[in-house]
Amino acid sequence: MAERVWDAFLSERDMAHLAASPPTTRYGFGRKAAVLSVDNYRKAVGDEPEPLLEAIKTWPGSTGLDGWAALERIEQLLATARECGVEVVHLTALAAEESGIPAWGAKIGGRHAPPVRTPEEADRHRRRLDIVEQAAPLPGEVVLKKTGPSAFFGTPLAAHLIGQGVDTIIVCGESVSGCVRATVVDGRSHRFNVVVVEDCVYDRHEASRAINLFDMDQKYADVISLDEVTAWLLTQRRR
Repeated sequence: MAERVWDAFLSERDMAHLAASPPTTRYGFGRKAAVLSVDNYRKAVGDEPEPLLEAIKTWPGSTGLDGWAALERIEQLLATARECGVEVVHLTALAAEESGIPAWGAKIGGRHAPPVRTPEEADRHRRRLDIVEQAAPLPGEVVLKKTGPSAFFGTPLAAHLIGQGVDTIIVCGESVSGCVRATVVDGRSHRFNVVVVEDCVYDRHEASRAINLFDMDQKYADVISLDEVTAWLLTQRRR
């Protein structure tokens, strides 16, 4: 069996349990899919590629070079989906200053965003939830703003997908351990087939990314490569 990204983080007991258990079966693709592009916004990558520990000096929420690498593949995924007639839905956060609703993580552990003091900080704060160019919506594509980690929480996403006859969601974006996972769990709870594109999801911590991908692949989704997703998308174009 090919090595998976999470293998390096599993214990000997974990590996023994997997070897003794029936193999995980895939949910597979259904009849009609939509791509969910989750939180591919400026706060997660900054303005230019930098190693993580450098990037967080100006963008504390940055994912560093991992985010930029994933965005290159996300750009490919979205282009292929559009070419093949598969809908792309974009998710970003609803800013507290726009809605009056506090951010979902505002009070967790007493962690608050630092006060904005300089013009540069004010500019970054203003742009933090803007979707980056690699994942930018095209005219007519759906853009939803959420107030929780999940793309489904407090948004009309489920109703929209059901109304379009979608039975499969293909998820890309960040963070694997946060908003991607929450979206995957809620998507499966709504009985969608869920596909997570391993090359197209990113996080701030390698271990967290790997283990959350493992959990999702075990329970809620098929975690597969961009190449495999692309091959399936191309079948939709032929159809």
